[in-house]
Formats: sequence, C-alpha cells, structure tokens
Amino acid sequence: MTDFVSTWNNELLTNPCGPLGLIAMPGCEELGQKINSWLMKWYEQQEALDDTPLFSLLGHDRKDFLIEASLPRFGTGEGKGMLKSTVRGYDIFILSDIGAYNITYKMYGQTERMSPDDHYQDLKRVIGAIGGRAKRVNVIMPLLYEGRQHRRITRESLDCAMALQELESMGVSNIITFDAHDPRVQNAVPLIGFDSVKPSYQVLKALLREERDLQIDSDHMKIVSPDEGAIDRNIFYSSVLGLDMGLFYKRRDYTTVVNGRNPIIAHEYLGNSVEGMDVFVSDDILSSGESILDLARELKKRKANRIFAAATFALFTDGLDSFNRAYEEGTISRIISTNLTYRTPELKQAPWFIEADMSKYISFLIASLNHDRSLSNLLNPYDRIKKLVGRYHAKQAESGFRLI
Repeated sequence: MTDFVSTWNNELLTNPCGPLGLIAMPGCEELGQKINSWLMKWYEQQEALDDTPLFSLLGHDRKDFLIEASLPRFGTGEGKGMLKSTVRGYDIFILSDIGAYNITYKMYGQTERMSPDDHYQDLKRVIGAIGGRAKRVNVIMPLLYEGRQHRRITRESLDCAMALQELESMGVSNIITFDAHDPRVQNAVPLIGFDSVKPSYQVLKALLREERDLQIDSDHMKIVSPDEGAIDRNIFYSSVLGLDMGLFYKRRDYTTVVNGRNPIIAHEYLGNSVEGMDVFVSDDILSSGESILDLARELKKRKANRIFAAATFALFTDGLDSFNRAYEEGTISRIISTNLTYRTPELKQAPWFIEADMSKYISFLIASLNHDRSLSNLLNPYDRIKKLVGRYHAKQAESGFRLI
C-alpha cells in the first residue's frame, strides 16, 4: 500500500464529495473502529501535505468519522433506526455485516440471533433514518446479502437482484462488496456504482507473514481450484505467482436437495501431479467446510505436502471440530480468511487459522470514493503482489534460507 499512499500525497488534489461519515452497523463495531483509526491518522497528517484536502473538516464538534446509529427493538421484535447526530450534506458510508449472527435481540421475552434478513432490514432502517438528507449514501456490505441466490433456475426467487434494486430505489449511490459469489448480479443495478473487490493481496500477505519457508516456484508449489466456479480467482493466483494450476470438479446428485443444495457425490481431479508439493486453494466462501476437507483428503491421497486453503469468508456453519481433527491429522495446514465477517473467539485462537486484516484497504476505498477518485489501482493488486513476493524472497535470502 506504500505506493498508493504516495499517490495520495502527491496527486490527490480534488475536493471531497462532502464531509465523510462512517456508520458501523451492529456486528461491525470492531472493523469500523479500525477503519476510523486509519482515516483519522491520515486526517491528522493532512496539514503537512501542502493543503491537499484529504477529507473535509469533521465539523459539528465531531472527534472522529464515526456516526452513531441506534436500532432499538420493541417487545414484538419490530424495530426502528435512529441517528445520534446530523448527517445533512455528508458523504455517508454504511458498513454492514449480514453474517454477524453473534448479535441478538429480544422478541416476546426470547433471545433471538440476528439473521441476514434482520441485518438487511436494519440497514434499510438506517437509510430510512438518513431520510435523503445526506449528500450521498454508500453501502459497504462485504458479505453480499443473498449473494448465493444470484440466479434463477426454474420457479424461484432472485433475492440478491431484488435487494440491490431496493437499495438503489432508496437512494444508495455506491455498493461495495467483497468477492461476490457471482459479480454479474451488478447487472440488476446498472445505473449505480457496484464494485466486487477480491482480497488477493491481503490474503497472500497474511500467509507469507506466518509461513516463512514457502518455496514459491513451479517445482515446489501448485495452485488448485476447488471447483469450476472458482477458476477465475485461482487462475489469477497462478498467473501472478507463476505456478501451475490444477482443477477439481464436483459430481453432484441433482435429484436430491440437502440444506438447500445438491449433495456432492465425488471430487474429480484434472491436472498434473501434486506429489511432494505445497498446494494453495482459494474460494470465496467456506460454509460448512465439508468440500474443502474432502478436497484436502483427495490431495493427500495424491501425496501432496502442505495444503493452504484461503476463503474470503470463513463461516464454519458446522463448527470447528472437523477442522481441528484435520489439522491434528496433518490433512490441513492453514486456513486463511479475512475479518470481513464475524469470527468466533475459538476460530481466532485456532492454531491453523490466519486472519487477513482488511481495515486499511477499506479505508483506502472509502477515501478514494469520498474524493470521486478511480479505484483501478486498488482493485488490481497484480503489481503489489509481485513486489510482496519479491520482498519475501529477499528476506528468505537474508536469513540463509535455501531452496532444496
């Protein structure tokens, strides 16, 4: 990110769209605080940047960019959205995690967990509380609401498209998500901004920080796509790292539906041998994790060495027990994921889990949009990854590490 900071300091001479305001919805408080810290750090340094207006003045006696929102519930479970300060004329960014199931509320005396539907309704309530007074409303929704229901097969709903159109009708100007299950859902809202960002650089940076002995060359490491839907992201890793790629495809039983999907009968592998090689596997969502574990076992049968699996969103809907066993058995070496959605304390402490912090990156996205600047440099991490790997190899050489 150093080059991008330099670009800010030297070239960013535009005026902001408006005073910047950040609303962190329930479940996003920790990430919101980290983003705010980065924005405040740059804001406090702007006097030394030759009057370059990185941000508008905070104004209204605000001590930071965070704007507090309250979402109280009635006893019946109904709710409302309230803002604790003015947002008139502001460029508002709303950070929402629809996967934060740790948030609860009371309904008829019972404690209920927040579902994605509940979080989406609260997002609309906050937009309703803004009431058109903000200069612009932007939504940062890392885990896209109903992103897995992105296309219609026979008689079924198009939930993601309907939600995007609803946000557009409420006055949202930009929607930023991360690694959308199918980025083509943006076709539902062609007249507003929609960006699906891949955290490739941050995931690799986190992995290289923890693993100091990786031999990143075609003789010792291989990229494997877990299925045909993840080919694009794995081709990117293969191209930027200069590694060969293999592919698994899933044979499913399309006559049966279990937990909303067709069960997998078998994983079939296409590609060269993985014997003795470290394998890197990347996907967008790790739900129950069953597919990744099956894939890892198949790779181990083919005598693969270490297996590193990356997922933008590691949900672990069936718990961590199977992954703890797989780690103890040597089936999985590491799982790399982001802090874009809720992670349990047990997951954060797991010896096999690596977390990629996305707060600084989101801060850059917010600052760029606030100034109506192009996101092209941020959305294409190719050059940054090349430099990252170069630094990694240089450090290995300094420490006396030698390839075998």
